[in-house]
Amino acid sequence: MSEQQVFDSASRPPTFDTPEEERAHRMRMTALGYRIFGNLGYGQGGDGHISARDPEQHDHFWLLKYGVPFRFATVDDLVLVAPDGSLAEGSGGINMAAYNIHWPVHEARDDIVSAAHTHTPYGTPFSAQARLMEALSQESCMFVFDQALFDDEELAVMSTDGGDRIANVLGHHKLAILRNHGLLTVGDSVEDAVASFILAERVAEVHIKAGASAKPISDTGAKKTAESYQSSGVTWHVFQYLVRDLVPDPTVVD
Repeated sequence: MSEQQVFDSASRPPTFDTPEEERAHRMRMTALGYRIFGNLGYGQGGDGHISARDPEQHDHFWLLKYGVPFRFATVDDLVLVAPDGSLAEGSGGINMAAYNIHWPVHEARDDIVSAAHTHTPYGTPFSAQARLMEALSQESCMFVFDQALFDDEELAVMSTDGGDRIANVLGHHKLAILRNHGLLTVGDSVEDAVASFILAERVAEVHIKAGASAKPISDTGAKKTAESYQSSGVTWHVFQYLVRDLVPDPTVVD
């Protein structure tokens, strides 16, 4: 097994000495995040986006340029989006639906680095039920106390007004369930946002498959599990597993 396929379970997210190092890391993780989505079959119709705040220009963020299949994403395919939706760096088109959602979310949440959203086999049908997640599984405990429901019929978010409403409903939470649309997660790193999204999709699958007969976990049990997730840095480790499993050679994004 190669060095790239193994990581120390005691390891933690990296730290950086310069903004340039931090930018390079965020961009690389964003490209890997898109690869993870693509290799899971997400975004095959161009539906979805992962953003990463620039570490120096805090009101700018990086996205995959329009038209690149997620499973072929590279660092060179990322573009830097300015506050007005224009291209600040890179070459290629900007996914304006991504700008309309992500810009207001980033503007409202200066504590986040990244946001992730795409249409998925379970997140989208679960969102059509217009309800919050229950504590039906271990992973669900991450979200039951940290979620919001965007109960709105604007599906194709055509302007930042729609994004403003999403950001307002999201508030300080990690997960927003966008009615009839899908899931959106945010995080203090790209790894956090992407892994949280994958975990939320798995929780949505449990809800769809378990049905009305499911027996929820008690609030006491769910809170204990939620606290253990918060203290363990679980999303960073989940991201490492996702890369090892779905992007066996992570140098493909460089």
